[in-house]
Amino acid sequence: MSKPQPDPTRDLPVIHLLPNLMTITAICAGLTAIRFGSQGDFETAVKLVLLAMVLDGLDGRLARLMNCQSSFGAELDSLADFVNFGVAPGLILYFWALHESSAGWLAVLGFVICCVLRLARFNVSSKADTEESQSNFFEGVPSPAGALLAMLPMYVSFLFSDMQLAPPIFVAGYLLAIGLLMISRVPTFSFKNISVPSGNAKFLMLGFVLLLSALLIYLWTTLALISITYIASLALAFRAARKST
Repeated sequence: MSKPQPDPTRDLPVIHLLPNLMTITAICAGLTAIRFGSQGDFETAVKLVLLAMVLDGLDGRLARLMNCQSSFGAELDSLADFVNFGVAPGLILYFWALHESSAGWLAVLGFVICCVLRLARFNVSSKADTEESQSNFFEGVPSPAGALLAMLPMYVSFLFSDMQLAPPIFVAGYLLAIGLLMISRVPTFSFKNISVPSGNAKFLMLGFVLLLSALLIYLWTTLALISITYIASLALAFRAARKST
């Protein structure tokens, strides 16, 4: 069943614009990340992509909390995801390690195209209210996680600044592999649908506080560990998805 369309003649509370303003702010963060990447300030560029991820995680939840979801907001969010999690990480990696290689540019194109295909598939499944939008599993790596994983070589480089950069052909192959994971049918955990017993909620909140603290104090180490843990979780998700069928 399609969502009812808002009445264009009805007054709209200004506060209801806040989720869309957060989405636009995320787009600005992603585009500014590209600018810093082109200037060689890669740590700032990566941090801006991470900021876009945080805003992406908040805007939809804020819209649901305020009961002001709209088709316009959903489309805007999808376009923001393409810029922030497809174009921005791809170009930042290109400026960082792939700009001297034709194969590197092809890998960037492949990653960006995979991202837009992943978003298109997710949008279709969401509008059709299919199993992927309701299940505890996604098909393929979601675009925000894909962006997070794509920048793993950069986290390692920032963490070990005296270490020689990985060969461009390795970075290109890794980037393309992450893109293929996004459009694959590999099951991945959909954490938004996973619940925990109420008695364990305090442990979850404690874990969140510790994770946030680790990100603030040991940013690159924490991001590298999160990325490696997520990659390892793909095997667990595959087993769990098979047991649930």
